[in-house]
Amino acid sequence: MSLFPMFMKLDGRDSLVVGAGAIAEPKIRSLLEAGAHVKVVAPVINEAVAAWSRSGEIDCELRMFAPRDLKGMFLVVAATNRAEVNKAVFQEAQRRGVLCNAVDDPSRCDFYYPAVVHRGDLQIAISTGGQSPALAQRLRRELEYQFGPEYAGWVRELGKVREFLFEQNLDPEHRRRVLHELVKKLDLERAEHRTAQEAVHER
Repeated sequence: MSLFPMFMKLDGRDSLVVGAGAIAEPKIRSLLEAGAHVKVVAPVINEAVAAWSRSGEIDCELRMFAPRDLKGMFLVVAATNRAEVNKAVFQEAQRRGVLCNAVDDPSRCDFYYPAVVHRGDLQIAISTGGQSPALAQRLRRELEYQFGPEYAGWVRELGKVREFLFEQNLDPEHRRRVLHELVKKLDLERAEHRTAQEAVHER
């Protein structure tokens, strides 16, 4: 099966998480960081989820999952430690056409959570199609070293230049060449920065 890689805007979209423990917590956090409107359904919740509920960051109902919970949802994450509950959530999501991720069950996932390197607006996502999250995490650590924190500033500056150039009455091909030359210059700065880091490390 071939996966379609994409970065999705979730700002304001209704998302459901079934479960509120150690498995669900990072999934809830990632949805909140993406700006999703998150509803959580679980009979028991941990302290982090309780804090989000008290602050109004999520809607939380202390009960078991019911099929009606999927009404109007864009996606759902089944993140309980009970396989039969996760299976029931997935089956109901399939029936309703709602995207579902059943944690640690690749056969019941319409999408996977990748391992991600964050450098400001730069995001590098790694997926093994659910086959080896451990390998994805190892590759993420390698890429975090290769693409250091300095990339956040570089990407921000490139974005400002790109916005400025698009405001000018420039030939599109000329604008494209200018932007690519800037990236080449960035490559040189990156190489110099890496050489300086390695020299410090060797001392």
